[in-house]
Amino acid sequence: MQAIRSILVVMDPQRGECLALKRAKLIAGVTQSHLHLLVCDKKQEHAAFLEGASASLIAEGYSVSTQQAWHENFYQTVITVQNAEGCGLVIKQHVPSNPLKKALLTPDDWKLLRYSPGPVLMVKTDKPWTGGIILAAVDVGNSDGEHRTLHSSIVSNGYEIASLAQGTLHVISAHPSPMLSAADPTFQLKETIEARYRQQCKAFQAEFDVSDERLHVEEGPADVLIPYIAQKLHAVVTVIGTVARTGLSGALIGNTAEVVLDTLESDVLVLKPDSVIAHLEELVAQR
Repeated sequence: MQAIRSILVVMDPQRGECLALKRAKLIAGVTQSHLHLLVCDKKQEHAAFLEGASASLIAEGYSVSTQQAWHENFYQTVITVQNAEGCGLVIKQHVPSNPLKKALLTPDDWKLLRYSPGPVLMVKTDKPWTGGIILAAVDVGNSDGEHRTLHSSIVSNGYEIASLAQGTLHVISAHPSPMLSAADPTFQLKETIEARYRQQCKAFQAEFDVSDERLHVEEGPADVLIPYIAQKLHAVVTVIGTVARTGLSGALIGNTAEVVLDTLESDVLVLKPDSVIAHLEELVAQR
């Protein structure tokens, strides 16, 4: 987070208070990042809106630039501008999709999470971050190199946000339910599964300085447990990651991040490992 030099803020002229800009100001105030305000608009009718927002920010001491653009569709517009401006973070207010529409079409916010070659902060509430709980979601059961790198990024970003907001970092890891048919006897009993995960967590806790009180190891699907624990802790930000999946065309984000986006009652920061980012940059370059 501290290394971010430019933040792309997706602005919506139709909304009164811009929650994305509110979060961007908080982060830029600490990191001294430049703010690039973007309105995705075919007709380019919002120059006055952007000028007003820019003037206000400059008066407050922020470094600001503005742009209206449109490239085929919403998410490609954001990603094209993100790449052109070299923005290290995209911040957008999340707008829940109509359930029927979502069943027929992939929501724009999901596409942005899938294809953005960098971190995306989806702002969902106007709750202040100050003094709040930051929840980092990791999959301790996967300890391959790519997951370890991603875990490090998730926890590091979680700590940075906690420091920025003078809050506290908690970590959640879900483990599978018992399967009597499992070849490994460990996965046939809840007690042995949890014991294995907690043992794996010991090394993780030591590496990232996570106390037992701030570690939550629970049984069940991650897309159910993450919102449950986030709500239980009243988390203000949830940090989640994704790795590439084999068998899919392109590097798609895991379903967990997409599903929890609508169910979480906190802001959501989505991260990817470098290998996925490199592949996404290749895909964007081919368009």
